[in-house]
Amino acid sequence: MSQESANKIAELQVKLNKKLGPEYISQRPGPGGGPKLTYAEGWKIINLANEVFGFNGWSSSVVNITVDFIDYSEETRRFNVGVTAIVRVTLRDGVFHEDVGYGLLENSKSKGQALDKCKKEAVTDAVKRTLRNFGNLLGNCLYDKSYTQEVTKIKIQQVCRLCSAHLSRFS
Repeated sequence: MSQESANKIAELQVKLNKKLGPEYISQRPGPGGGPKLTYAEGWKIINLANEVFGFNGWSSSVVNITVDFIDYSEETRRFNVGVTAIVRVTLRDGVFHEDVGYGLLENSKSKGQALDKCKKEAVTDAVKRTLRNFGNLLGNCLYDKSYTQEVTKIKIQQVCRLCSAHLSRFS
């Protein structure tokens, strides 16, 4: 490996070791009214991957998608659907990771719309879960409960999308 390649990899690793700033983090109620769940929205992580790797520096592909169940209730005339997707994210140099995602929709009037939503949700979830394998900056830091407790207390400030100041906030 050339010194230039080694320097580029080291520079990329420094970026990926940083943690997400509060502007990338969202919260929603947990299942059954439980504790809030902390997560990053799919579009934010994809934009961040584009910033880190370049728009043409990575790609994703669906390895497998499985409809786990389609239940129809004659009583309510509604559908409940669950879908699993496995996605591979590959970097320009051939390095890749794979992970699984899940999509669920309950009480849908339309079978087709339920399947559509579940497939998209499963693939987006799998892309996010796969990207986190590359480092903290792409979501792995969200699995550190002490970090998420602290970062969710921080007030979000306006960050220039064209600068990389937000990449150095949580080093």
